[in-house]
Amino acid sequence: MRDRMRDDTTAEALAVQFRILRRMGPAGRAAMTFELSDNLRELVAAGVRHRHPLWDERAVEREVIRLMIGDELFRRAYGKGSASR
Repeated sequence: MRDRMRDDTTAEALAVQFRILRRMGPAGRAAMTFELSDNLRELVAAGVRHRHPLWDERAVEREVIRLMIGDELFRRAYGKGSASR
């Protein structure tokens, strides 16, 4: 992962990023992770709403879940006939 980050980030910028992350501590890094996850979920939901403007919020939510966990796990969790599409 570090090699990939270095492809577009200078060593100095990377050092600053790591210094800031260390200063945030575990609680701060966890909060940032949860916020990023929430943001991703909202982006996925916006994409689903854009593709399916007639779907209600329940259908959008289930499709977001399916997209995020994959078809196999979704079917195992929700059953075969539970797809939003």
